[in-house]
Amino acid sequence: MSIAPEQVEAPAADAVLFRSSPWRTFIAVFALLMISFGLVSPIVALMAGGTGNPWWQTALEAGSISALAAGGYAWSTRGALKTWIRMSSGGLEVAAQDSDPILLAWPDIAHVEVRRQGIRAVLEVTPIDLDRVHPVQDEGPGGPAMTETATGTAFTADLTEVWPGPRALRRELARRLPAA
Repeated sequence: MSIAPEQVEAPAADAVLFRSSPWRTFIAVFALLMISFGLVSPIVALMAGGTGNPWWQTALEAGSISALAAGGYAWSTRGALKTWIRMSSGGLEVAAQDSDPILLAWPDIAHVEVRRQGIRAVLEVTPIDLDRVHPVQDEGPGGPAMTETATGTAFTADLTEVWPGPRALRRELARRLPAA
């Protein structure tokens, strides 16, 4: 089990926290399913020659199905994986998909990118040297997932369920990163 951001002392007092939320996930999936149902149900009714049901019954069915599906996903294993990113003048902390948090001081970061990968937003943090990565605790599942990028080995974090969203994270990164 990952450490919650409240259990880790921030490296500086000016910390800004970005974290995943099952409620945000629930609302996003619920809205997506309701919109899909709203677009598809008239087509199905037209093809079937009309269902004979009043509109409110169709809306009630759509709401029930959407709430169950969104709730099931938001609190499922995948949806419940905690991700948090904290930025302060002391550096960048990342704990992605239930990993142990790591801390990188700003001078220890070679490259940071927030990019789209399909429908997901992904954070990639490339340290200057992996020896400069500071684990917040020594025991546990280990740091965030890593990938090879054009700039080197990078830590990755899925930002799809993080609030405030990727745009706010980009703005905070632009404010905090030393000028290139």
